Amino acid sequence: MALHGGRGFLVQPCFPISNHICKPSLGVTNKFWPARRGITPRLTLVRAQLRPTWLPGLDPPPYLDGSLAGDFGFDPLGLGEDPESLKWYVQAELVHARFAMLGVAGILLTDLLRVTGIANIPVWYDAGAVKFKFANTETLFIVQLILMGFVETKRYMDFVSPGSQAEGPFFGIEAALEGLEPGYPGGPLLNPLGLAKDIKKAQDWKLKEIKNGRLAMVAMLGIFVQAYVTHVGPVDNLVEHLSNPWHRTIIQTLANSGS
Repeated sequence: MALHGGRGFLVQPCFPISNHICKPSLGVTNKFWPARRGITPRLTLVRAQLRPTWLPGLDPPPYLDGSLAGDFGFDPLGLGEDPESLKWYVQAELVHARFAMLGVAGILLTDLLRVTGIANIPVWYDAGAVKFKFANTETLFIVQLILMGFVETKRYMDFVSPGSQAEGPFFGIEAALEGLEPGYPGGPLLNPLGLAKDIKKAQDWKLKEIKNGRLAMVAMLGIFVQAYVTHVGPVDNLVEHLSNPWHRTIIQTLANSGS
């Protein structure tokens, strides 16, 4: 196979059936297409793509060489042309993917508990309006802002200077976090099963995580749209659809919402 511009040319023996049709063969003689006297096999060039892309047959941009986890050449706006910007977008996507996975899991679990009557909790988009007895909403918001701001600041500092946040004592928690590489903290706290201790060889885990994260981001978008259109949770939508699968679909729902 010869390489050319990220693609290969696969050379296959081919027996001519007519002037315009050619029968590929793995050899001059095989049980599927026996050799014929007077017929000379000729070679055909089959253009083969070396790695999968988000749109089959599309050449990925040169700066997306397949080395990143989940790189399928998708960048229609050219946002990753600058190497430094590409690093930041990779980290941003990873963080959004993790938040989306947590969000989908939390929404589905609480909605299931609510619909089944196991727990008396509000639908997910009203949860922020609930008054808790142990603290008021303003206090909870300030505490969350401080904690999230601290974590995100530490993450950004580690992105700018990889490994810097593992140096120097900070309440003795560095050993529990043990940064593997920017975006992938480890240690017994965040990697208790030790699945990716050698982060350089953990491409399969990275790929699985980003694929599930992208699916979760699409799911979150769907949950947002469902809540806006139907004003109920995702489990309620599922129960309604299963009660009448042929007439309770997204088509009927959208059509009724516009009327």
